[in-house]
Amino acid sequence: MIRALTGYSTRHPWKVIALWAVLGVVLSALTPTLFDRVTQNQAGDFLPRSYDSAAALHIAKEQFGVNPDATTVTVLVARADGRALSTADRKRVEAEAAKLAKRRVIMPREDDGPQQFLIPDRSQTPRIVPAMTAPDRSFALLSVELIGNRADPGVQGVYRAFRDAARTQFSEAGMRTGFTGPLADTVDTVDSRKTATTVGGALIMGLIVLLNVAVFRSVLAALLPLLAVAVIGSVAAGAVAVAAMLTGLRLDAGTPGLINVVLLGIGIDYLLFLLFRFREQLRARPEQSAREVAGQVAGRVGTAIASAALTIVAAFATLGLATFGQFRSMGPAIAVAVLVMLLGSLTLLPALLAATGRAMFWPSRAALRPEAREGRAARLGALVTRRPLMMLTASVALLAALAAGLIGIRMDYGQGDPAAQTPAAATAAEISRTLPAGVSDPTSVFVTSTDGGALTAGGLDGLSRALTQVTGVGQVARTVLSKDHRAARIDLYPTADPQSPQARDLASGPIRAAVAQHTPAGTRAHVGGTPAIIADISTAVDHDLTIVFPVAAALIALILLLLLRSLLAPVILMLSVGLGFAATLGAVTLLFQHALGRPGVSFTLPLVLFLFVVALGTDYNILIADRIREEMQRPGQARAAVARAVRHTTPAIATAGLVLAASFAGLAISPGNEQIAFAMTLGIMLSALVVSLVLVPALAALFGRAIWWPVRPGPAVGGHPQDRATVPAPQPDRVTAR
Repeated sequence: MIRALTGYSTRHPWKVIALWAVLGVVLSALTPTLFDRVTQNQAGDFLPRSYDSAAALHIAKEQFGVNPDATTVTVLVARADGRALSTADRKRVEAEAAKLAKRRVIMPREDDGPQQFLIPDRSQTPRIVPAMTAPDRSFALLSVELIGNRADPGVQGVYRAFRDAARTQFSEAGMRTGFTGPLADTVDTVDSRKTATTVGGALIMGLIVLLNVAVFRSVLAALLPLLAVAVIGSVAAGAVAVAAMLTGLRLDAGTPGLINVVLLGIGIDYLLFLLFRFREQLRARPEQSAREVAGQVAGRVGTAIASAALTIVAAFATLGLATFGQFRSMGPAIAVAVLVMLLGSLTLLPALLAATGRAMFWPSRAALRPEAREGRAARLGALVTRRPLMMLTASVALLAALAAGLIGIRMDYGQGDPAAQTPAAATAAEISRTLPAGVSDPTSVFVTSTDGGALTAGGLDGLSRALTQVTGVGQVARTVLSKDHRAARIDLYPTADPQSPQARDLASGPIRAAVAQHTPAGTRAHVGGTPAIIADISTAVDHDLTIVFPVAAALIALILLLLLRSLLAPVILMLSVGLGFAATLGAVTLLFQHALGRPGVSFTLPLVLFLFVVALGTDYNILIADRIREEMQRPGQARAAVARAVRHTTPAIATAGLVLAASFAGLAISPGNEQIAFAMTLGIMLSALVVSLVLVPALAALFGRAIWWPVRPGPAVGGHPQDRATVPAPQPDRVTAR
């Protein structure tokens, strides 16, 4: 199957290139709109109904008309001169708010780039209602409801337009304004980092290009990977959106961005694997036609690429077993995207090699000449095979030292940076000086009738009084009944920040205990709101970790077993990437939790990091292990074979690792992604440069051909003619085999 795809692509390269180009152009125009239809906004929507907060959210939708796609902004309005609000002032605030509520906010169309026209129009009329007035009458609060996800650029544009209009209108009335809430905080952070984001993105793309130029000394080989991966990525994103529409899968708003980063990294990785082997074969057989070489190389390396991609697919597909919907949707989405990238790697990339031939390395002529002397890769191979025990000990010691950072690790379920200094944070702090911090994001208790009787506010007074006695609850609002009196809502305003661990513990502990004890007979109560949702997400994630980790590891091990046809080698590779995972998570804990004083590491990080580091790290292990096995099929000592494998694969693995690490580093310019950017960057670097190029070869040198037990490879006899053709003629080795 693999050879059939690569063979057709190298025989008919221009047909394949044209097909991918058409698909890329069409789907790049349709994908933003398609993703808009399959994304959802509320984290609570990702929880099964069996969780208390998810049941509360369902009641809020059905009985109180709460829009699950809405995001709330709290507006603070105060006199510009700092004096207390009079009765006339409060009426003026309500009148100005009513005017704003009748005005449609038009999403601005800025000249920010060629993708601007692809952003769906989010123009809308906001829902604005008065919330409350501070006890000292220093300010009044308005609750503004906008439809859409706060990560959506269109929604952010609408918020900016509304904020500016509200600020101008109240200023003309002698009032000052402040804005807070998740959307306001996100926009403030994005705006404060706009220059850094633009410059950082350009620097990262420039770094990737420069790395390729430095390695291949070719402009075409530097730019073509980015162009090819961009085309395949557009098709992959479109395939994910279409698959989600057909299956009814709802995606988190951050999934498309994560898919782009994953595809950029692994797509360039796979093309680099092909390019290095292509160049190696052209150097070894200058008399052979470039198209024939492209077909042979693509067929041989395609097997390793397919196995590497399938490990990622298998790992992320296991997220379909998760109970937390954000994981359950993200996993299959990335799996579909990687499958499309695999298809592109087996068709478009070989077609590009066949179409360009030796011109791929233009304008450098030296790129195709055999190296006159041994380079760093050869010296590394010699060192690892000459001192395998020393190199093994050093690499394990480094990884173990970083893994020690796991001692005392804590999970952080917050959704923002508590240290962020934004206008939204300043407004929230001003509100919390006179009102409970939870005013802008209350915890709500929803009560429903189970015996068919109508509810009354008086019948729930006992529950309300019990909630006021809970330590940490600042205020309890009056009971609100649904239209049919079959449901009631009691809003609580905790004194702790809704995103904080204190608010989460309060909602899941004392508040739920008070509700369970004082809920009247004939009724059922559920606790909802951000803190309760975060508490339930914590429970769901802990449950999912115990399922996904072992299942993903088992599937990856099975793929390695089938590829390497060995029992011992897969175990060694899995243990090595597992150690790399522990080291990466330990380093994140050391930096963010212990050194920077953060509450902990992001709750999604261990699972996502496990999948990325284990799956993507296994890519490099597959490449080096596959090449070690190939070299061991030649006559000679096992350590000499390991040295040759390291010499040939080090440039590809090191370059691919650096490129992939650079692409993940690009996540750091997105607000709230600092931890995952650092973790992915470090994890890939450790996987490529330490595990794959030192740890695994050192173990292979120590075990020799026994690493392939129970079937030890010997000198190749027969086999596929293309496989034999791609093995360069034996060259004198300077490594002394022991």
